[in-house]
Amino acid sequence: MTNMGRILSRTSLLQSAGMETMSERRCDASLVTLRRVLGPESIITVRRRGWMLSENALVTAMTLLAAVADKL
Repeated sequence: MTNMGRILSRTSLLQSAGMETMSERRCDASLVTLRRVLGPESIITVRRRGWMLSENALVTAMTLLAAVADKL
């Protein structure tokens, strides 16, 4: 969410998530999971560059993060 509107590569995504030792395929699997949670239009694929979070997904993501924080 801190990179809203920015295109991020697999490497950038893995570093941001603290998963830089994981494979690129793991990054792809994580994106599939995020799309299931946030909705199919939540993550925009930018061919040959990476992905970015859509503006519509921001509200959903913030709601989910708040729910998780309440459980902690």
